[in-house]
Amino acid sequence: MTWSTGLAGLTAGLLIAVVTAPVGVSGAVFLLPVQLSVLGVPSPAVTPTNLLYNVVAGPGALLRHHREGLLHSALTRRLVAGTLPGVVIGAVVRVFAVPGATAFRLLVAALLMPLGLWLIGRTIRPTRPAPAAEPSPRTITGLSLVVGVVGGIYGIGGGSILGPVLVGRGMPVARVAPAALASTFATSVAGAAAFALLSLTGSGDIAPDWHLGLACGLGGLVGGYLGACLRPRLPETALRLLLGVLAAVLGALYAVQSLR
Repeated sequence: MTWSTGLAGLTAGLLIAVVTAPVGVSGAVFLLPVQLSVLGVPSPAVTPTNLLYNVVAGPGALLRHHREGLLHSALTRRLVAGTLPGVVIGAVVRVFAVPGATAFRLLVAALLMPLGLWLIGRTIRPTRPAPAAEPSPRTITGLSLVVGVVGGIYGIGGGSILGPVLVGRGMPVARVAPAALASTFATSVAGAAAFALLSLTGSGDIAPDWHLGLACGLGGLVGGYLGACLRPRLPETALRLLLGVLAAVLGALYAVQSLR
């Protein structure tokens, strides 16, 4: 890795984390296209490199949330219980089955773009009826398991999917964000370790790009802490709008990439 590539990764990680951390998104899902298109990380090594970014960047935002007493919640435990085994399954699938990226991009686009637009519309013009009932604990754990598998396959933390879904079901962003980030961190540690072990038995670019992952992660570490500091200063309406915009933009980005 050249110094210019490392600096680019550091800067990208910092800027992305500042914007995404306040709403419980690690930023890895936005870093993925940067690694592929700009930094030239090969596949499937881009997946564990993204997970390594989460491992290094995660403690910044988590430290801030811990100081505010927001991490020790039932929601955090349920998300971790589902995503942790899911990410290991996803890592095995990624190495040995290697599903096509196009199908994944279309799936993400079909889910996040309308969900993001719906969140934006609902925030700008709220309705009077009672808010939707929160998902049951079993539903949350099941959804987390599915998201964990997807995270293991494609190297995303899952907060970009779990956040909009849970907030759309009536949960406040201030409650969802710390739990989603904690789940992302725990599953990224397990996923990166799984890929490192699988690289010992497989061939090709399976292991993470350690230097670039660390460079991106250091930027995310600082950016995540700054973003978590911003969250209490932003009203719930602004946070919901930010989450909706991030989801819609990400969905549109993957839709365009899948058509290429």
